[in-house]
Amino acid sequence: MNKSLLLKTTLAVAMATPLLASAESQLITAPTGSAVARLDFRVIVPRVLFLGVGTGAGGVVNNTTVDTVTFDYTTNAAAVGTGAAAAVISGAVVPVRVIGNNGQITLTATTTGALTNGTSDTIQWSEISAVSSLPLTLPSPIIPNSGVGTSSNVTLSSGTKITDRSANWTFSYANTAVVAPGTYGTTNGRVTYTAAMP
Repeated sequence: MNKSLLLKTTLAVAMATPLLASAESQLITAPTGSAVARLDFRVIVPRVLFLGVGTGAGGVVNNTTVDTVTFDYTTNAAAVGTGAAAAVISGAVVPVRVIGNNGQITLTATTTGALTNGTSDTIQWSEISAVSSLPLTLPSPIIPNSGVGTSSNVTLSSGTKITDRSANWTFSYANTAVVAPGTYGTTNGRVTYTAAMP
């Protein structure tokens, strides 16, 4: 490469670099007056939608832990089918958090059919329900016997687009029928909750 051309190119880049990196400036040489320099700011916020149920509600991060709610009648077998609560209940109070920044959020519950004990014996999902600690702002959607259930609206927190709601959902088992022995939920024992936002 021509040395003269290389020198001219290097000089041009060196002179242009401070102009690209510098903020606005103003030099005042008059006996009075103020110098002014402006700086523009940008805050870029993406569309955000977060749903945490159980352990996942603890922080606004991805969490793959799937908690289990258990109703155990082993020590009070005489109560089976009577509507009485199980003697041992674990995980029935579930923390839930919903965050969104683009308008109305709806929640739905989805199942793939009745809970089974690994055979043809079943318990319908209509036997399991949840009550929210904040039923007007973060209601628990009804669990359908199969497929996608009816959606429930999460109340907006402020303005017209922002939602940040937390509540506890307390699950119960109605225990309205005598069923065959076994651990129900060995298949079809999962409810999938979905949050949707425009």
